Amino acid sequence: MGTLKATVGFLAIIGLIYCGFQIIPPEIHNYSFQDDLRNLAMMAGSNPHSTDQDLVDSVIKKAQEYEIPLTPANVTVQRIGTPGLNAVYVAADYSVPVSLPGYSLTLHFTPSSGNKGF
Repeated sequence: MGTLKATVGFLAIIGLIYCGFQIIPPEIHNYSFQDDLRNLAMMAGSNPHSTDQDLVDSVIKKAQEYEIPLTPANVTVQRIGTPGLNAVYVAADYSVPVSLPGYSLTLHFTPSSGNKGF
């Protein structure tokens, strides 16, 4: 009986580790991507010559670095121009499918960033 419990416990731990290896990387990529969105928004807010399309292209390029399935239609760019303060808001919306043994799920992410100026 003791070896059965030990075997089941060991298999449960192995299963949790496997699930962690499937779920944690998309979470970490999203966290890093959100940080990059903040940096892109800050740089776009300080550069009045950059266009929305330039910003969308930069966001798509960053998403490809993290293997994030993102299209230009999933990127939102808003500029709010007030005297002396240029604000840029960038948001993305994407989903990542995760396959686990006997179960599959879709992780939905909506990273966003805003720049309130300097």
